[in-house]
Amino acid sequence: MHRTCIGVILGLLLWSQACHVTYYQKDAQFHQLFLANKLEEADVQLNKNKRAKRRKNRLLFYLNRGVIAHLMQRYEKSNYFFEQAYIIYENSFTKPLDEALTLVISATTTDYKGEDHEIFLLHYYKILNFLQLEQYSEALVECRRLNIRLNQLGDKYKKTNKYRRDAFIHTLMGLVYQANHEYNDAFIAYRNAIEIYQEDYKRLFGLSAPEQLKKDLLYTAYKTGLHDQVDKYQQEFKLRYDPVKEPMLGDAVFLWNNGLGPVKDAWSIDFVLGHDVGGVATFSNEELGLFFSFPLPVRDDSTSIVDLELIRVAFPKYRERPLIYDQACILTPDGKQQTLEILEDVNSIASQVLRQRMVLELSKSLLKVALKKVAEHQIRKQSEALGILVKGINFVTEKADTRNWQTIPHSIYYTRIRLPEGMHQVAFRASSGKLPCIAVHRQEFCLASRKDQTLFHIIHSPIAALD
Repeated sequence: MHRTCIGVILGLLLWSQACHVTYYQKDAQFHQLFLANKLEEADVQLNKNKRAKRRKNRLLFYLNRGVIAHLMQRYEKSNYFFEQAYIIYENSFTKPLDEALTLVISATTTDYKGEDHEIFLLHYYKILNFLQLEQYSEALVECRRLNIRLNQLGDKYKKTNKYRRDAFIHTLMGLVYQANHEYNDAFIAYRNAIEIYQEDYKRLFGLSAPEQLKKDLLYTAYKTGLHDQVDKYQQEFKLRYDPVKEPMLGDAVFLWNNGLGPVKDAWSIDFVLGHDVGGVATFSNEELGLFFSFPLPVRDDSTSIVDLELIRVAFPKYRERPLIYDQACILTPDGKQQTLEILEDVNSIASQVLRQRMVLELSKSLLKVALKKVAEHQIRKQSEALGILVKGINFVTEKADTRNWQTIPHSIYYTRIRLPEGMHQVAFRASSGKLPCIAVHRQEFCLASRKDQTLFHIIHSPIAALD
């Protein structure tokens, strides 16, 4: 019996080595093709990957296909994939069994529900697609969906030191409202964005409101007839808005999706599991100042666990993919340069979102370990060999959930230029202030400007591979 158990445990250990590969590593071939900009091949690779299409990973499957279709300018197809992802996300909250599986086995056995910022970016891409199709009414519907998400985030986190409001999403809604000449709604969205940059983003992420956003706020305040607000914000921003100098031109809004967001990796924390007193298990890590206690389900001697045991628990963490370029501008036909300003640091927000639920993740993981330990020691009283086998199973099933949406941008920037009606040749130029030896990246394109209309142009930068 002992030999059989040892053989099973060795097999489980070998299996665990394969299982402990991160989600990013499992999809290495897809990511290599995506990084090489071989989008057709990347889509084929993703579509034939049976593991990627499994129910528990379907949200990520459709999100990734949506990004690929968007980059290939297949906007309607892209929105089909994103809508499928949206439906999966909406239905994911009606599965109470998932919580039970997370506690008993591992979060990796459940359907991936997406992080808060990932769901915002789902709507972001849908809005981009509608704007490229010039379907402004549909873009506005997506803005209303976004507003619901923003309210849900605010209800979820009450403390001001949390990521509970998104300045970029409010700015995006303002851009869409302004393009649709709904200036009052645009003004409100811009005002909300400014407030969030000032009260949240500067403290959490070191980001201030872009100058272009301040100008857009002044413009929409004037167009709404809120002259007192124009005066107020002119003084606050130390900017001067002169409507006389606003000719009837067309607008071009540039959104720059720069680099790629982080990927989830795994790390572990060692805890000392203390003797349970009165049916309570206590985990402690004095170095990190972490202490957790859990009441066990049965309170008698049969559930007693060891007096002192070292437990290693796995958790997800993010690894940043460094940017190649950290600054860019638009070169206009008259020789002027318009700087693209950062709106959203997706990389920093992802890490903040994970930190906000880390205490909850720790609690869930340690409770799971405590329950497994109870089962292990109960079985050990009946059979030492079976107890060893359960211990081995518990060990190999203890792993972090490293799934996340890995084709989103690292950071998002924007600017606005005004152009006379007609065709214009403009250029995008990106460079690195940190690494001057890297060659400047340049793209040129033609814009068809129309009087009193807004054109949205999306730019995607080259990306660096993960080490």
